[in-house]
Amino acid sequence: MRKGVGTGAIAKKKLAEAKYKERGNVLAEDQIIQMSKQLETFKSHLEEFASKHKQEIRKNPQFRVQFQEMCATIGVDPLASGKGFWSEMLGVGDFYYELGVQIIEVCLALKHRNGGLITLDELHQRVLKGRGKYAQEVSQDDLVRAIKKLKVMGNGFGMIPVGGSYLVQSVPAELNMDHTVVLQLAEKKGYVTVSEIKESLKWQKERACHVLDHLLKEGLAWLDSQAAGEAQYWLPALFSELSSRDVTPEEANQMTP
Repeated sequence: MRKGVGTGAIAKKKLAEAKYKERGNVLAEDQIIQMSKQLETFKSHLEEFASKHKQEIRKNPQFRVQFQEMCATIGVDPLASGKGFWSEMLGVGDFYYELGVQIIEVCLALKHRNGGLITLDELHQRVLKGRGKYAQEVSQDDLVRAIKKLKVMGNGFGMIPVGGSYLVQSVPAELNMDHTVVLQLAEKKGYVTVSEIKESLKWQKERACHVLDHLLKEGLAWLDSQAAGEAQYWLPALFSELSSRDVTPEEANQMTP
């Protein structure tokens, strides 16, 4: 009987595994190096593309969206800094900074009537109106990107998905999923009642009233206690008739008991 055969086989197996592992590490490092080179090449081409088409990127919203998507594929964020190549070449940092300021101005001007909630459509229309017809064109995608930058600053800005679009929140009110669901329910008519919430969402009355009371407290809803049948909780940000005109605080008070 030969001795040491089992030990020798194990040693050879371990040595082979070590070589395979070493070879695997080398291949992995080579792949990383190649990927890094490819990304650098792509980034270089992207910079050349940006230099060549900078006027179109500045003026054409659709072109700007496509460019942003191209940047995202290699982890480049042209909005991440106000300095550097992208800002100096395209002026995108300044563009979104100025757009953010305009968004804040619109939201503050309308806060007395909507409590700090506004549809993305209405915000877009009012920003365009404020910029004038000769200003650089702005798309809703541009607004969304600017709002995301405002959100990072922690000043209460955020977006709530409603009916295929968004409600823009410009106040630091705490809204959980219950509040969001009720806002979505009110999207079609601009208002909601306790009964509708109970029937549609299968909630208890206490839960529905708790959510509505919070929206009233935060100024995001108005109560029409004189409505036929049952009190209606109006969301001014969703009320199209109110969106078409300015409402004074005095008019707003008339809709509360």
